[in-house]
Amino acid sequence: MVILGIDPGYAILGYGVVFSEHEHQHAIAYGTIETPKTQQFPVRLKYIGDEISKLIEQYKPDAIVVEELFFKNNQKTAILVAEARGVVLFVASLSEAKLFEYTPLQVKQVLTGYGRAEKAQVQQMVKLLLGLPSLPKPDDAADAIAVALAHARSNSLFGKFEV
Repeated sequence: MVILGIDPGYAILGYGVVFSEHEHQHAIAYGTIETPKTQQFPVRLKYIGDEISKLIEQYKPDAIVVEELFFKNNQKTAILVAEARGVVLFVASLSEAKLFEYTPLQVKQVLTGYGRAEKAQVQQMVKLLLGLPSLPKPDDAADAIAVALAHARSNSLFGKFEV
């Protein structure tokens, strides 16, 4: 099964593609989509949609997993990221892939066994579980690959969270 994980954002969006078969997973690709800062916000949203469509076309995922949002403070940023996340969910829903959502707590629980784990612990587990030579960079890509990996490993812990 090919899983596309997405860490939503409007300036930088992380993605990670994981292949999973039984108890074994390996990274296919990961990176970021960065929107042009000089463009108006609707143009940036369109760019995100177009780039997500290209990733879906290229990797043909069986599942698309999007991290749910968690914000403590900045409401303006939260709204903009939520709008970008909406574009991702819309584009993903047009594909043949099944769509899932995980909270950051669920990702941490699956990968580390502790829902309040630090980001560094999650990144170390991603590196270990995928046999990567180094931590995935940047953090947005690492978060996205963690979401994909959590979905691959979650069936025995939580069941599936299909939208």
